This record gives sequence, structure tokens and C-alpha cells, in this order.
Amino acid sequence: MRVTEFLPRHPAWFPLWPERRDAGYIVGAAALFTVLDATLFAAGPDTTGWLGPFAWLVTALAADFALVFLVRYPVAVAVLMIAISAAWLASDLFSPGLLKPVMPLTLTTVPVAVPAIATQLPRLLDRRTGLILVGVLALFASRPWAPSWSTTPFGLLTTVAPALGGMYVEARRQLVSSLRDRAERAEREQELLAERARAQERRHLAAEMHDVVTHRLSLMVLQAGALGVVSTDDKVRTAANDIRQAGTQALDELRDLVGVLRGDEAIAMVQPGRNGSPPENPADFDALVADSGTAGTPVSYQVEGERESVSPTVARTAYRVVQEALTNIRKHAPGSATRVQLRYLPDGLRISVVNEAPSRPPDPLLAASGSGAGLLGLRQRVELIGGSLHSGHSPDGGYRVDAILPAYVPTAESTRHDQGDRRR
Repeated sequence: MRVTEFLPRHPAWFPLWPERRDAGYIVGAAALFTVLDATLFAAGPDTTGWLGPFAWLVTALAADFALVFLVRYPVAVAVLMIAISAAWLASDLFSPGLLKPVMPLTLTTVPVAVPAIATQLPRLLDRRTGLILVGVLALFASRPWAPSWSTTPFGLLTTVAPALGGMYVEARRQLVSSLRDRAERAEREQELLAERARAQERRHLAAEMHDVVTHRLSLMVLQAGALGVVSTDDKVRTAANDIRQAGTQALDELRDLVGVLRGDEAIAMVQPGRNGSPPENPADFDALVADSGTAGTPVSYQVEGERESVSPTVARTAYRVVQEALTNIRKHAPGSATRVQLRYLPDGLRISVVNEAPSRPPDPLLAASGSGAGLLGLRQRVELIGGSLHSGHSPDGGYRVDAILPAYVPTAESTRHDQGDRRR
């Protein structure tokens, strides 16, 4: 019975037994002692005092029945055992045969349930109180004022020995529990160290991306801008401006990704989307839908909720989810009716892009132009900000992409856009 942990949590009330297993043990022990006492009564002599022949049986059965309440009232049960033992002693000294037979079958001078109670008292009560009660029971059981080889050793074996055994079992249980806790704590520390190593690697990767890729993209944007200024050809200037816008957008997204990789320690000054950066302008989703319609893929677009409920980092990721899904539809399911649904919720964003079976076979060259890792990379990007993405074929022959994104991701940019409520 693991009752020492149970008692402090319910000082005013708790059931008779903490667990059903404990109930089985206690009731079984009480029933066993009851059968033993009934057998001794049937096989042995009766009491001969004025209380009648059943006096010993009644007191013995009362002690056996009290065992059921040991967990609920340990002190009361121990006091009852002491009272019965004292009454039997008084009967032996002053009125033989009143509460015990003159010639009993056993050498016990206390109820047969006392060993079970002595085992549990040091565990149910504080060590000092439990040992005091066990000591009083041992005093009545061994009767040291009249030592006898037939009484004293047997009395100590039925009181002191069970108490020492119970204390040993409890100490061993606590030791095993302590070792288990230490092992679990060591395992958690190992997990924390591994997580710290992963975070350090992510910061290292973010630093590399920021130092190398950002530098090259910045040079590309500057050179494209210079080309657009010095060139006199309108087509060249238009192409240079497109390259500059694409590079600037790539820089914004790269800085945002670096902020996610760095986590709470992100200090990169990520600017809100500019030059057509997708997440800052909800109309960009409309542009994606319009582009798909122009390319021959009819798309129905539905938006629920307020765009402001998610941070810019999440909005950018949502844009990429829709963009990748529509791109795959144009490649692999041309002409299929498509439904795009965005649901802005207080706790995040739900995205659903579903297309029906294609109306015509895909262009082999266009279908083979991709690397095949678009959805995999997209899933990794979604999971990086704490979201989830699921994709697969639908029963009607179409395809479905569903994503669940959080409302807030702790980056430098999100910190400036958020007033603090979501972070709390």
C-alpha cells in the first residue's frame, strides 16, 4: 500500500483505501484473520466467565474487522488493539477465563491481526508515533514483567519484527522511487541538452544564411537597380526592376526565416513586406487566384475572419502554402476546379486548398519541371513555425492540401506588430 503519499493530500477526508488494490489486500487480510480466529474458536476451549463462551471470539472478530479501517483511522485502530490486549491481560491476571480461555490453543497474547497493523503503522503515521504505538503493542505481547520462553519471543516476533520489516520495505520503495526520479531527471536533462544543441545549430545555420545568402542577394538587388538606372532599353529596365523586386522580396523572406531560426533571440531588423511582399497585402492572395484563373484553372476564393489575427511571419507562410498548392494544380491538374479557403481564428489560421479531378492531362514538360520536393520543403517550413501541413489525394480523384498555422511566432518583426497579448 502506497498510502504515505496519499494521506497528506487529503488531511480532512479520504476514502478507506487509496486504490482498489489496497482494498483487496486489506479486506483479504481481514477475512484471513477472521477465518483463523473462527477456526481457533471452533477447535479450542470456550471462555468460562460471566460474559459467556463467545467473549474471546467477539473481541477477536472486532480486532479483525477494525483492520478494514486501518488506512482511514490508523491511530484509532492501534488504540483499539492496545485496549483489547490490555483487556486480555486484565482477564488473565484478575479473572482467568473471562475474555480468554484458561488453556488457549496459541501462545499469542494480542489479537492475531496485530502483525499486519504493526507492519503498516510506521508507514501510515510519522515515524515517532508509529514506533510508540508498536512499542506499546510489543509490551503487551511480550509481557517483559513475566518473561517466558513461550511468551516473550513470540510477542516480539508478532510486533517488533513486522514493524522492522515494514520499515525496510518502505525504505526500499522510497529508494527505488528516488532512483527512478533521478533517472527520469537525467533523461530530461539529456533531452534539454539535445534541444539546446539543436537550437545552437539552428542559430549557427541562421548566421550562415544571414552572412552568405543575404550578402549575395543584396548585391543582386543593388546591381539590378543600377542596371535599371543606367539602361536606356525599356525591356531591360523592366526586367531589371522585376529582378530587383524579386530579390527584395527574397531578402524579406530570408530575414524572416532567419528570425524564426533564431527564435526568441532574433535581433534581425526584419522590415514589413515591401515591394509586393505577399503577407502584408491581403490582395496578394487575390492576385494568386487571378493568376491561376488566367492560366486556365478556375479558383473559388473564400476568406473568414480578420487578417490582423495572425502575425506577418504566419501570413507569409500562408501565402507560400497557397502559392505552392496552386502551382502544383497548374502543373499536375490543369483545368480542375479549385477551392481556396482561409479561416483566420484567434488561435491561428486554417488553410484549405482542394481541387477536383483534372479535366485534361497535364503537360509532360511542365509536370516534369519541378524537383518533387516542393511539398516536403513547404511542410518543413510550416513545422518550423509550429504548424502542421497535410496533403493527399481525395476519393473523387482530386488533391487536397490542409495547413494549420499558429497565430503568433516570436520573431523581431512579430514583436513590433504584436502588442503583447499573444505573447502572454
